[in-house]
Amino acid sequence: MIKNIFKNIGPGTLIAAAFIGPGTVTLCTLAGVNFGFNLLWAMVLSILATIILQEMAARLGIISQKGLSEVIREEIKIPFLKQLVTILILAAIVVGNASYEAGNISGGILGLETIFGEFRYNFNGSSINFMSIVIGIIAFILLYIGNYKFLEKALIALVLIMSLSFVITAMITRPNLLEVMKGMFIPKFPEKSLLTVIGLIGTTVVPYNLFLHASLVKERWKHKDDVSMARRDTIISIILGGLVSLAIIISAAAIPSKDILNAADLAKGLAPLFGDFSKYFLALGLFAAGITSAITAPLAAAYVAKGCLGWKGNMKSKSFRMVWIIILFLGVLFSSVGIKPIEIIKFAQVANGMLLPIIAGILLWIMNKKNVLGVFVNTKTQNFLGFIILAISIFLGAKGILKVFNFI
Repeated sequence: MIKNIFKNIGPGTLIAAAFIGPGTVTLCTLAGVNFGFNLLWAMVLSILATIILQEMAARLGIISQKGLSEVIREEIKIPFLKQLVTILILAAIVVGNASYEAGNISGGILGLETIFGEFRYNFNGSSINFMSIVIGIIAFILLYIGNYKFLEKALIALVLIMSLSFVITAMITRPNLLEVMKGMFIPKFPEKSLLTVIGLIGTTVVPYNLFLHASLVKERWKHKDDVSMARRDTIISIILGGLVSLAIIISAAAIPSKDILNAADLAKGLAPLFGDFSKYFLALGLFAAGITSAITAPLAAAYVAKGCLGWKGNMKSKSFRMVWIIILFLGVLFSSVGIKPIEIIKFAQVANGMLLPIIAGILLWIMNKKNVLGVFVNTKTQNFLGFIILAISIFLGAKGILKVFNFI
């Protein structure tokens, strides 16, 4: 039975790989260090919201055999509105993923440096980090092969490594299970925790994953009868990803020190209390989190560009490869020399803040169109849950934009 479950796991695992990136790891670390188990419920809520939206995206991909950006381009009939939404999608996801890619690669570097130390080359007053080049080469090889099944297997393996690493780390800390359960199911708002709660939801419910999922499922499944398998894949994979986030919060809650700024600090802080094993497991998990996001971010951007611009071809086409190569190259360049393109990142954050509620709203609209989905349109329950998530996404989007301009 377990063998059959894992046999049918597919695109959903890539979505879990995408949302468990270095940003999520860092935020979960800070949530655990600063608030203990009190914000576990926010992650449980995030997991449920992600399952609901990603199931819609997967269903749309299988029934229409098109990516989300392709369906949006076809279903929005007003030319001005179509162009506006297309530009926003390209700005938020292609430009956004290019600016975030350095962070994904840097997260993987932190994991490697925790175990092996730094490998830098100083030249003419500049410092180049060789670890970023290593991660870039691994990501390039996996993406260039251009075989979906191979990429899927590689990422499933990395996600399983990541999951086991973080869950074992959490178990090593021997948490109080009763307190963990209370934290998961009894909402609390400790003082100064609101922005962290919003951040936990925002790093899990990710706009580009909706586009990525709709595009990936049609690589794996071609028939309407496959919707139930895709739904099972989505639920299992996102719960697996959610367990990683929960495990990081639980691990971080075991550290008495408040001088923890990221997962690398957490790994070093756990070692004196629980032995070097905890440090190595956490570092391995951080490396897997960084490299999986370093692969999925360029992949998502390429699928979005392909759908928005109406390109034909598959993962091996020149235009598709051009997009992910540029994003991966920029990520390696910025992370290896330590450049942070602050203005571009701010622009991407504003675009993403606007995109999440817009795409959640458009997705709900499309999921009720019988000319696209036939009998597979949303049920009343799915619409009800979808509108709750839409309200949350509007709140998150507004908060994100206000935060960029330092209004909160």
